[in-house]
Amino acid sequence: MVDFTLNGKPVSVSVPEDMPLLWVVRDVLGMTGTKFGCGIAQCGACTVHLDDEPARSCVTPIGDVAGRSVTTIEAIGETPAGKAVQDAWLKLEVVQCGYCQSGQIMSAAALVASNPRPSDADIDDAMSGNICRCGTYVRIRSAIKVAAAGTVR
Repeated sequence: MVDFTLNGKPVSVSVPEDMPLLWVVRDVLGMTGTKFGCGIAQCGACTVHLDDEPARSCVTPIGDVAGRSVTTIEAIGETPAGKAVQDAWLKLEVVQCGYCQSGQIMSAAALVASNPRPSDADIDDAMSGNICRCGTYVRIRSAIKVAAAGTVR
């Protein structure tokens, strides 16, 4: 059994300790907002927060999560930064196909929570592991700035 906190609630799962967190969240617990992209931590589609830090769930063994806190896209809107980012995403119509967006939002929310005035370099650094095949990077950058500035209404 692996015990951890998922979106603020305690959970226990009986799975092999080397099973990736992504598959536990999606297949065992039925929370499908976190996406599989590459399986090697290169695209960012599987990004979740592990103890409030972005983590690639496709390469994070569930055994490493024991006793820790995981936040997925399903609950990020309950945090001030997550809510601001989601509102900015909608206001600026960031999404095109949408597949990468849960990972993009998770990385952006972590940045906004830790840096209320991110520079372009800060945004580039925080978002560098998130690939958008549709190329919405300009809208993503704008939404992060709007969310960080608190100007979403």
